[in-house]
Amino acid sequence: MRVLHVITGLGIGGAEQQLRLLLRHLPVQGRVVTLTNPGPVAIGIEADGTPVTHLGMTGNRDLGALPRLARLVREGGYDLVHTHLYRACVYGRLAARLGGVRRVIATEHSLGESQIEGRPLSAGTRALYLASERLGTSTVAVSASVARRLADWGVAPDRIEVVPNGIETGRFAFVPRARRLTRGVLGIPEDAFVVGGVGRLAPGKRFDRLIRAVASVPEARLLLVGDGERREELRAVARACGAAGRVHFFGACEDPPADRPAGPMLPELLAAMDVFVSTSPDETFGLAVVEAVAAGLPVLYVACPAIEDLPADAAPGARRIGESVPELVGALRELRTAHAPGRPGRLPVPAAARHYDIARSADRLMTLYERAVESRPGP
Repeated sequence: MRVLHVITGLGIGGAEQQLRLLLRHLPVQGRVVTLTNPGPVAIGIEADGTPVTHLGMTGNRDLGALPRLARLVREGGYDLVHTHLYRACVYGRLAARLGGVRRVIATEHSLGESQIEGRPLSAGTRALYLASERLGTSTVAVSASVARRLADWGVAPDRIEVVPNGIETGRFAFVPRARRLTRGVLGIPEDAFVVGGVGRLAPGKRFDRLIRAVASVPEARLLLVGDGERREELRAVARACGAAGRVHFFGACEDPPADRPAGPMLPELLAAMDVFVSTSPDETFGLAVVEAVAAGLPVLYVACPAIEDLPADAAPGARRIGESVPELVGALRELRTAHAPGRPGRLPVPAAARHYDIARSADRLMTLYERAVESRPGP
């Protein structure tokens, strides 16, 4: 089977890295087209063996990109087109139809209660999405919560399939040596109480609240993994709170190609933490939380559909908290009191981590591919 994946961009982000991970586990041939920004994830995808084409789209209204994309579809002899993220879904469905491919699956990675991919929802956004959605075969939601939002938006429930995001569960198993080495590289004392956060440094993640909370727990340090437009603003918040020396900004974290030297990767960075916190109030899945529970960390989160959609005992170390800084401070102090300096405790890998193993997600997606290819295409 030949599949063309179309994605809006390939800078470092959850949807982009999820696509790379899926490509490693899907038994299909094909290519990836990125409409914009062939960033670090594009380099990684090509290093893994899948070619990437940059379409060079200049903006949402660059209609000249449509015939270019349709030509790539037509010339590639693809059985199916799979689109990812809003702009790629809108353009990709139409390009597939123009290129002669009637089987199109679209994954909705980031539809929140009031935003899509970090941007406010609008009537125009919804209308264009629904008009293009009818050109596809089915729409994949990365969580049951996203599936409900799609149905509320107006997507027919029988066209929605849930295929959750996934992780390489075994990769996150806790290794004490990795903890020691990573703390040494970062200059963090072995007996320090380290709070961790992972994600794009964007307004919706509310990392400013996490910094303020850590500043109120004098014994705590914060390891923040990610990059984005609020990096300098968050540094200023740390300075204003008097916690600049206790906040470590690691930057973005992406697996490098095999021929490049690697620093600490996400499993090693999680190993250096004692508790993980997600302060974002509007998540569509919560992949970072799942990775943290797979690493055996206690987790505090404001919103995480991946955990909330499962039975209560699927992730006993994960606890939902409110959005306020005082509540977060109280929860961190409680965990700090239970923390044994220099003797990191780790929880058993919970059912949630195994449930979201990437191999299961790839199998479910492959079933959708086969069903779509075997079915009679729509008009």
